[in-house]
Amino acid sequence: MTNSDGHDGPYAAPVKLALRRVPPEWIDYNGHMNVAYYTMATDQAIDIFLEQELGMGEAYAARVNQGPYSLQNNACYIAELLEGAGFTVEVQLIDHDEKRMHLYLELKNEAGHVAATTECLLMNVDHITRRSAPYESTIAKRLQTMQSSHNALPRPKGLGAVVGIRRKG
Repeated sequence: MTNSDGHDGPYAAPVKLALRRVPPEWIDYNGHMNVAYYTMATDQAIDIFLEQELGMGEAYAARVNQGPYSLQNNACYIAELLEGAGFTVEVQLIDHDEKRMHLYLELKNEAGHVAATTECLLMNVDHITRRSAPYESTIAKRLQTMQSSHNALPRPKGLGAVVGIRRKG
């Protein structure tokens, strides 16, 4: 298996994706990146991650008639990003089984500060039956190799965050 580092073996932990810039059309009337585009940025990052790191992008989905469906997302918006600002996304594989993967993404500004996080659960789905399906053996093996690398990372502080109003006292 060859990952995005161009070699066989362990994966980067976390996986760091290439720098991107906030385009003008992502800016809302508050003068910063709109919440919908944070979601789009992380969704696009997941597609890049799946393609580059696991080899299960669009061409793979067409070939095997399977692909990842999003089951759940929890996003936290921490800092604003302005037009033209650079950002990267770091992806951590939290867990996986034969059909699902649990990811944690941090969208960071150019200074390396977290601007947003997304925790998501994906499930592999057969495009013909529209039902969950196990990953192909090559994908399962890549996930296991990545999990071995990512298990050494600390658990993200925001993992499993509960949504609600926090009250003092």
